[in-house]
Amino acid sequence: MSILGLKKKQPKTFKVKVITVDAEMEFSCEVKWKGKDLFDLVCRTIGLRETWFFGLRYTVKDTYAWLKPDKRVLDQEVPNDSPITFHFLAKFFPEKVEDELVQEITQHLFFLQVKKQILDEEIFCSPEASVLLASYAVQAKYGDYDPNFHKPGFLAQDELLPKRVLMQYQMTPDMWEEKITAWYAEHRNITRDEAEMEYLKIAQDLEMYGVSYFSITQNKRDTELLLGVDAQGLHIYSPNNKLSPNKSFPWSGIRNISYSEKEFTIKPLDKKKDVFKFYSSQLRVNKLILQLCIGNHDLFMRRRKVDSIEVQQMKAQAKEEKARKKVERQILAREKQMREEAERAKEEMERRLFQLQDESRMANEALLRSEETADLLAEKAQIAEEEAKLLAHKAAEAEQERQRLEVTALKTKEEKRLMEQKMREAEQLAVKLVEQSERRLKEADHLKQDLNEAKDAERRAKQKLLEITKTTYPLIAAYSNPPPPVGPDSPDMAVEMGSSVRMDFKDSDMKRLSMEIERERMEYMEKSKHLQDQLKELKSEIESLKLEEQHQAGIYSLRSYTEPPYIPHSNRNSAYMAQMAFYEEV
Repeated sequence: MSILGLKKKQPKTFKVKVITVDAEMEFSCEVKWKGKDLFDLVCRTIGLRETWFFGLRYTVKDTYAWLKPDKRVLDQEVPNDSPITFHFLAKFFPEKVEDELVQEITQHLFFLQVKKQILDEEIFCSPEASVLLASYAVQAKYGDYDPNFHKPGFLAQDELLPKRVLMQYQMTPDMWEEKITAWYAEHRNITRDEAEMEYLKIAQDLEMYGVSYFSITQNKRDTELLLGVDAQGLHIYSPNNKLSPNKSFPWSGIRNISYSEKEFTIKPLDKKKDVFKFYSSQLRVNKLILQLCIGNHDLFMRRRKVDSIEVQQMKAQAKEEKARKKVERQILAREKQMREEAERAKEEMERRLFQLQDESRMANEALLRSEETADLLAEKAQIAEEEAKLLAHKAAEAEQERQRLEVTALKTKEEKRLMEQKMREAEQLAVKLVEQSERRLKEADHLKQDLNEAKDAERRAKQKLLEITKTTYPLIAAYSNPPPPVGPDSPDMAVEMGSSVRMDFKDSDMKRLSMEIERERMEYMEKSKHLQDQLKELKSEIESLKLEEQHQAGIYSLRSYTEPPYIPHSNRNSAYMAQMAFYEEV
């Protein structure tokens, strides 16, 4: 049998790689498998039951296409690669995610796909909404915010914001992280499923959410437009504005959509409205547009009908599952709370134990210090007792000395009193002597005045006698004979006798007065000498009294018990100063 005559044997299987938004899977498929067989295999593998939202997308030339479920996989325009790569993505989007998405896996896949579209800027999102969405994404990934665990920089490796938002503001990654963390901290006690649902509820309100855009023209020569297909209907956009449509055709207002080659026709339900036509240059794109229009319209009509038995069962199971998970979360929350309380109680007990150990250690140290202090105080008490005895003995001696000093002070006071009496007597005597001296001085002045008058009278008498002598001498010479006796009755004789008597009287008075003055002077000198002796004696007594007082003051200052009475120096010396002044004057 010839080998060349045999045909080449075809393989029975082919390799397929399916990429989801969070995983990659490889399958070995049979050659005869249709698109639905591969799609069901993938859905069973990931546990997805809400299959009507998803599809397998592949790349063909410069566009993409969705794998047809009723046609064999290898008969479609799939890449001629091994393995053949498909992307498992959401093909249709719900109108209200909270009402239509039942399974958690469905919700999770939508969350990951919408998040990627926002980060890749396929869906426009404002900076404020981007930060809020990022905070829910962080809550879904990391759980509740814990400042002890989520330190600054824990989001450094996560892609959370579109690059357009990052470039729009001059902010550092740390600043963006701080803003996201501020929102993230407010999402406490939100589970991962709830956080993802909140993310989708915010995202579904964005203008470009769930919209598939295609380049079209209204006629063959018009400028280009954009056709948008979503769960609400068909929308016509300007090429530079994908947010606000120029015209919209809701599914409820469309009667029919048809295309022939490159021309599409939209017939409104209201026959009065004009038919809208547009053109697309690529056949593949036209087929894709038609697929999306049919699929979205079917889902639109399906939402307005009663749910099928399968969907009702899924919703009931999802409701029971949510209730069960809610109870489990409550139980876990209680257990967590109890565990936290137990840990806090344990920490409190450990802290209390450490505190008691510290207090015990400190009490032992205090006891040791107290014992040492007691011994030291005992020694000090003994020393203090001995010092007390010594001080008592010294106090007794000091008391005796104080009594002796009191006696001495009394004696000193008596002596002081006698001395003051003597000083007063000396002052009185000095006053009397001063008065007597003044009186004597006045008498001496009178006597001197009388003496001067007497001397003047004597001088005048002598002068007169000389004159008389000179007058009578020639008569005596003329009569050589003695004159005849003259009787007492004779006038001349009477004159001569009178003059002679007056002269004798004056001489005797002068002598007597001189003698009296001399005598009084002698008496005054004696009295002055006696007074001087008394003053010297008083001075010596005062000096001795001063020395004794200084001695007593020194004793008082050493003993520090009593202080001697203070005698003003002016009182002690006033009499002495008066007597010395009188003595100097004399």
